[in-house]
Amino acid sequence: MLQLQVTNSPFNEEQAELLNRLLPTLTEGQKVWLGGFLAASPSAAVSAAPAPAAAETAAPVQAAAAPAVSKDVTILYGSQTGNAQRLAQKAGQTLESNGFNVTVSAMSDFKPNNLKKVQNLLIVASTHGEGDPPDNAITFHEFLHGKRAPKLEDLQFSVLSLGDSSYEFFCQTGKEFDQRLEELGGKRIAPRVDCDLDFDEPAAEWIDSVVKSLSEAAAPAAQAAPAAGTQVAESEYSRTNPFRAEILESINLNGRGSNKETRHIELSLEGSGLTYKPGDALGIYPENDPKLVEELIAAFGWNPDETVTINKQGDVLSLRNALLTHYEITVLTKPLLEKIAQLTGVDELHELIGSSEKLKEYVHGRDLLDVVQQFGPFGVSPQDFVNVLRKMPARLYSIASSLEANPDEVHLTIGAVRYNANGRDRNGVCSILCAERLEPGDTLPVYIQHNDNFKLPENPETPVIMIGPGTGVAPFRAFMQEREESGAEGKTWMFFGDQHFVTDFLYQTEWQKWLADGVLTKMDVAFSRDTAEKVYVQHRMQENSKELFEWLQQGAAVYVCGDEKNMAHDVHQTLIDIIEKEGSMSREQAEKYVADMQQQKRYQRDVY
Repeated sequence: MLQLQVTNSPFNEEQAELLNRLLPTLTEGQKVWLGGFLAASPSAAVSAAPAPAAAETAAPVQAAAAPAVSKDVTILYGSQTGNAQRLAQKAGQTLESNGFNVTVSAMSDFKPNNLKKVQNLLIVASTHGEGDPPDNAITFHEFLHGKRAPKLEDLQFSVLSLGDSSYEFFCQTGKEFDQRLEELGGKRIAPRVDCDLDFDEPAAEWIDSVVKSLSEAAAPAAQAAPAAGTQVAESEYSRTNPFRAEILESINLNGRGSNKETRHIELSLEGSGLTYKPGDALGIYPENDPKLVEELIAAFGWNPDETVTINKQGDVLSLRNALLTHYEITVLTKPLLEKIAQLTGVDELHELIGSSEKLKEYVHGRDLLDVVQQFGPFGVSPQDFVNVLRKMPARLYSIASSLEANPDEVHLTIGAVRYNANGRDRNGVCSILCAERLEPGDTLPVYIQHNDNFKLPENPETPVIMIGPGTGVAPFRAFMQEREESGAEGKTWMFFGDQHFVTDFLYQTEWQKWLADGVLTKMDVAFSRDTAEKVYVQHRMQENSKELFEWLQQGAAVYVCGDEKNMAHDVHQTLIDIIEKEGSMSREQAEKYVADMQQQKRYQRDVY
């Protein structure tokens, strides 16, 4: 081990002894930090300049003075509904205020080959569908997991993963990014954090841990001034502070005899300062069904007026109000059942959790009351039990109006969810609240969920193709209102589908008026129960394949909204089929055509 010699250095005996005791104990990271600190010190040029003869023999001290860690940080987000994007931007603002140089980008806008130039990388990614990356993360995800991915030994990274624990592949995309970056040689700045629907607090903790780690590693003296204009002005109302919006109208859009109930709901935003663009969503914090809450409390044998603490701030509610307004009680997840099993010690629950197939079958169509009736009542206190429950998540609905056409208002299209499962009638929490228990004059706690991944083209002359069966029609009503207000002249084509023409043609008179006025160029409809053989929107696309491909060749943007598992999947495959056939391409070429459309933001989806 090299020792610092007093005779060959600018240090006195006491300083040399201290350095010789300290240097062997330092980690590589600590040496890098110390080197950066000394290099950035105002007196470094003078105090660290030994005589030429001493420079060579003072090697141990110079070895500690390694280059300072870069203060450039790249933040890439993969986002379907806008949550990951918003958190990425928030992380960027926090880092900039701490003196870092930050680049925030959608994964689809980042050139993957530039990854090897990045030293500090933060990934914020949601998981879509059954463990899939969001649309704007697909290309980057494929690159990173492909053979062309570079070695990243110089990379520091951390991942914030968003998901929903009611899905089997919870936070899968973030987990895959985290694992792959490690496989390529990257080192973690901070551990990955997996967030459920109530993500605000864990996301804030992740941002704090990343800032702390980067600040400790980077040279502390080179503090850059925060970039001007990085702070985004916001309404006082937000996801964590929702606005109580008054219901102005609630209308059933379906005709008499329909199998469905679809509510058109108009809400007032007057005085909120909230604004939105077509393509954005409205978040609603609903309340549980009072009847279900009463049955749950009765199954435990609890006193509904007993108080429970609902958060870290010490806020207190009666048990009834807590279960009514604060906790989710209608969705079962593996993490929830694991916590209940641990709390209660019920062997049958442990056995159920141990079998993934049995667990998957059990949670489908069941809620918390089913668990208590089958395995309970457990003999635990109300406080201990609510401590394992998930906070009530907001429900997101595509906005069905243009703010330009409807100042201080926001409109929604909500399908009432009712079904029977495991011997009990079940209801959608928010949809049935809106359909049955609320009326004009009542209020709902709401916030705007901005979504930059589902927006009209900037050029008003760009042709637009919209595919939205059922309640998927909602954002396209907003699109048409906006284009009517702005006088946009680009061609528009709507594909709509539902069960019956007579009872289920949502907003029929509005579509007919837009056709008559020329705001809407073309409309094709598919009513699946009106014909012997079921016809869906993808069949109408096939029937118009030649013209549809011509629109694509003219630069048309395609938008899809609605059910992901069936409709959106079928529409996606049909789009590839049409391009393959009409463009005389191979399957691979057609798939690349669609991928390029996504990259160019000419193919956008709002699916759920």
